[in-house]
Order: sequence, then structure tokens, then C-alpha cells
Amino acid sequence: MADIIKLLPDHVANQIAAGEVVQRPASVVKELLENAIDAQSNTIKLIVKDGGKSLIQVVDDGIGMSTTDARLSFERHATSKIQKAEDLFNLHTKGFRGEALASIAAIAHVEMQTRPEEEEVGTQLKIEGSEVVSQEVCVTPKGTSLSVKNLFFNIPARRNFLKSNQVELRHITDEFHRVVLAHPNITFHFYSNGSELFNLPKSNYRQRIVHIFGTRANAKLVPVKEETNVIKIQGFIHKPEFAKKSRGEQFFFVNHRFIKSPYLNHAVVSAFEGLIKTDTYPGYFLYLEVDPSSIDINIHPTKTEVKFDDEHTLYAILRSTVKHSLGQFNIVPALDFEHDQNLDTPYAYKNKEAKQPQVSVDAQFNPFLETSGRSSFTKQGHSAVRKTRGQWESMYVGMDQSVGDDTSFSSVHLESDTITGSVFEDQLDVAHSVATTFQLRRKYIVTSIKSGMVVIDQNRAHQRVLYEKLLRNMTVKQSVSQQLLFPLTLSFTKSDRAILEEIRKDLTHIGFVFETLDEESLKITGVPLLIPENEVGTVLDQLISDYRQEIAGESFSQADILSKTLSKSLSVKTGEVLECSSQLALVNDLFACKESRVSPFNKPIYIMLTEQDIEKKFI
Repeated sequence: MADIIKLLPDHVANQIAAGEVVQRPASVVKELLENAIDAQSNTIKLIVKDGGKSLIQVVDDGIGMSTTDARLSFERHATSKIQKAEDLFNLHTKGFRGEALASIAAIAHVEMQTRPEEEEVGTQLKIEGSEVVSQEVCVTPKGTSLSVKNLFFNIPARRNFLKSNQVELRHITDEFHRVVLAHPNITFHFYSNGSELFNLPKSNYRQRIVHIFGTRANAKLVPVKEETNVIKIQGFIHKPEFAKKSRGEQFFFVNHRFIKSPYLNHAVVSAFEGLIKTDTYPGYFLYLEVDPSSIDINIHPTKTEVKFDDEHTLYAILRSTVKHSLGQFNIVPALDFEHDQNLDTPYAYKNKEAKQPQVSVDAQFNPFLETSGRSSFTKQGHSAVRKTRGQWESMYVGMDQSVGDDTSFSSVHLESDTITGSVFEDQLDVAHSVATTFQLRRKYIVTSIKSGMVVIDQNRAHQRVLYEKLLRNMTVKQSVSQQLLFPLTLSFTKSDRAILEEIRKDLTHIGFVFETLDEESLKITGVPLLIPENEVGTVLDQLISDYRQEIAGESFSQADILSKTLSKSLSVKTGEVLECSSQLALVNDLFACKESRVSPFNKPIYIMLTEQDIEKKFI
């Protein structure tokens, strides 16, 4: 039998490795930014075009590389971070496996210019699909500039899986946030298609958060700090009243590296138990420092999932630390039975001095002495009484004749009797007319049909009705907007504002009216008739969250995603009591839809029980 096992060529092995390391342009951004940080840079610039498909460039002022290092850095498993296997448990850098640059160079056109500080000239290297095209001497500033062009040019199938430029830019922005939040001591610049999105100067953790998420984020933050022999915790959590229905602003950093840990996230959420609603999530920016030997960060290619030696201890410490911060800064309501609130000074009089009251006394006053003023007052009083008495007497003219007349009350009718009776009769007729439906456990609507009965999920049914109505309004572009007497001013982060601007046309078609105030605020002067005024902020936050996560699938249109999200937010929820008329209206609207069998999220809306099905249960 002939031998069938062969070694793969290097360029094929690099392309396979690229499938693990480079999933989309955001993966390239992450690797290049981490390399720039490891190069001890003070200023890092990120430049992207077309969502990273055409160009991703990272420019730093780090230590740079020599000619030999520049060429060797693109070889697979070439790294300066570790020398032996034991170094994996004592990592203080971002990258260490030596696969990033080799994988990127295998699927893109890469150009690198680098120069160390002690050299007068630098090195320029061009690579296309793992093949070195040219290497020559060049004049370049100190540091490294690495450009990645035409990502997945030699793998068309992978390039076709990339989403729109806006979606890819959002993923790049998310990765950018994760890196810059962990390193506030470095200046970052972010440019997209020639325009500057972020200019983040060197600062501390709190200032870096405010620079990214807006000035209004400062009022939301509560500091967290704890230091033990096992772990050192610092950072910020959001006040309970700012909890959202999305997990957008939740960041864990371990040894200056962003991680995802559902276990530690549960510790933070449990600390907020009783302070936030069950369907909302708190925001936090927590920086953890542990012994590098007690953590394994090499269990996933993206290095965002880690494994701790003693997770239970970290869970307990983190939970108690967050609880302590909530109580220390008077976030948790407390009861003090020995405190008398009636003795508290009102806030408006906090800085005012006490003044002695003054009483004016007329020492010459004598009630038994008749003066000219008093007599004149008495005369005026008598004249006023006589004048008023004449007006009163005119009201009783003719009353003496009508008192003894019994026929004067014959035309009196009690109007309330007639009206009350008609109201109850109408309600009775309505109750008899809608007796064909009833609500089961505040979740299902049961109605009868010719062949049996139908059990309808009220939440999914209302989702379908709203979905088709919203989609029709956005398609026809003839929606009705309810103008607000007092406009609403809502604040959003730059990334959230970018999403709202992206879907602004569709929002306008369903009834929203926006006015831009500044980079962080929007004035809303009109809302759709379906949305209550007090829920506009919640609906928009949910919309941004779902759109960011592509809840309906990225292959769908913006109008479709928007309609599904709004239908989910505005629909009747499980547990709400519906009157008989509302039940009947929902049933009629459901079966008037084009597709009444499944919800917008492809879940069944109703089940049918025929008379035969019911009879079989009694056999």
C-alpha cells in the first residue's frame, strides 16, 4: 500500500492557522494592536478603510525591529516573548505564540516598515500570500508601521462571508475599545475612511472610560477597589439605576488583557441582586491582577477565554467587593430606625444661617378707644353688609310661592338611574359577544373554531402583528408620528450614535423624528404611536443592542432587523392581563396577517386541538 500521509506546505499550513487566528478584520486589528503595545509604544494609530477589507494599518513609535527580526517575524512560531514551555505560565505580554503575523501574511498583502531607535535607516518588507515580494532599505520614523491590504484576497470563499462595511467597522470598534480600556497610559488614534473616530490621550482608567463612552458616563461610575493575597481588584461599576437590557458595557480585564468569563460575570450580577430588574444587566469595568502562574490564557486561539486555578475564591472575593462598593457609596437603600428625618435640614436651607424672628407691636393700640379711623371702618363695614344683604335677598324672590306648590316637583327626574342602567346593559352585551375567547394563565388565549379550539401564545401573536405592521410602514414610508409637547433629550456613546445614524432612515419611516444636538445627545421630537413616551429610551437601547449583535442575522435588511427588534420590545408580555375585547382584537389581527403560524423569530404561535383530539383523551 502506497504512503498517503504527507506534510502540508508552509503556505497551506499558514492558511489553516489563519482560519483560527483571523476570523474577520477585527481579528487582525486585535493582533496588530497587541504587538504594538508589546513594542513599548507611547502612541499608536489605527487606520482602516472599508471596514478593514481594503486596508488595516497600525503605526506605533515602539522599539522597532532590525532587518533580521523583520524578516523572521513572519515565520510561523517565531516569537520573542517565550523561550521554553515554562514561560507560558509567566506571561507579561499580549502575543506569544508567533502565529499572528504568519497567518495574516498568508491571506493578505502585507507591507511593513520598521526601524529601531539606534539605527539610521529602516527596513521595508512586502509579502503577498506568504511569499516575500521585496525587502529593501527605507527611511522611516522610529517604530513600526504595518499595513494589511485586501484581506482574504486568495480565499474568495472566506471573503464572501464578510459582512457589510458598517458591521465590520462595529466589530473593529469593539476590539479597539477592549484594547484601549486596558491601557490608558498609551495614546490612541482611530481613523476610518479618512475621518477621526477616536482621539484618546494618555490618562487614567476613569478618564479613558469617559473619553470613550461620553461625559455623561462619569455620573454612572462607582469606584471598586480591593487588594488581597490572591487578587487585586480595581475599576468601576454602574449605579443600579443605569442597568440596561443589553450587555454592552461589561468589561473584564485580567493582567491588562480583556477576557470573557461567564462565571465571574455571575458574581457581579449576583451582587446587584434586589437592586436591578431581572431582565436588566449592570455595566462594569473591572481590572483584575493575579499571579501569572495561577492563570492559563492559552486555552483558546483568541486568548479571550482563560482558566483560573481557584475560581471559587475569586468568585467570592469579587462578589463581596462589588457589594461593599454599592454599600460604601450609599447606592444600597438602608433603614435607620433611630434617625428622625423630621430633624433633617432641607437641602435648600443647608447653607443658610438661622435668623431670629421679629414681631412688630403697636404700643398705642387700645381696643376700647374709638378713633376716626375705626369709626370710618365701621361705617364702611355697615354699608358693605347692607349692599351684600340686598344681593342675597334678590336670590330668594318668588321662593314663598313655590314652597307650598306640590306640582313643582312633578318634573324632577333622576338622570343617574337611567345612565347607570344603560352602562351595565351595554357591558353585559359586550361580555356575551366576546365569550368565545378567554385567557389561560395570563399567557395563552383560547378561542373556539368550527373543528375544535385554538390555543394562542399572546406574546408571539402580538410580535407577528406588530412585525408586519412596522415592516409595512417602513416599506410604504407612510407612518404616523406622534409629536411630543416636550422633546426628549437622550445621550448615546459614539458607537451607539453611529448605529442610530446608520438606521436613521428606517426609524424615520416608522415615526421617529430626530434632531442632532452634539456628538453625544439627540433630541427626539416625534415617536411612533405604538411606543409610549416613557419607554422611548428603553426601546432605543434594546434596538441598538440587538442591531449590534445582528439578532436577526446579518443577511437580512435593516428594515427587517428593525421591525423584529421593535416587535419584540413593544409586544404584549407573558403575565399581562388582557380584557375580552383585547383578546378578540388580537386573534382577529393575527389571522389577518400574511403569515400567522410562526412569529418573526420562527417560533410557533398557536396549536390547534380538533374535536377528535379531545375525544381521544377520554378513550
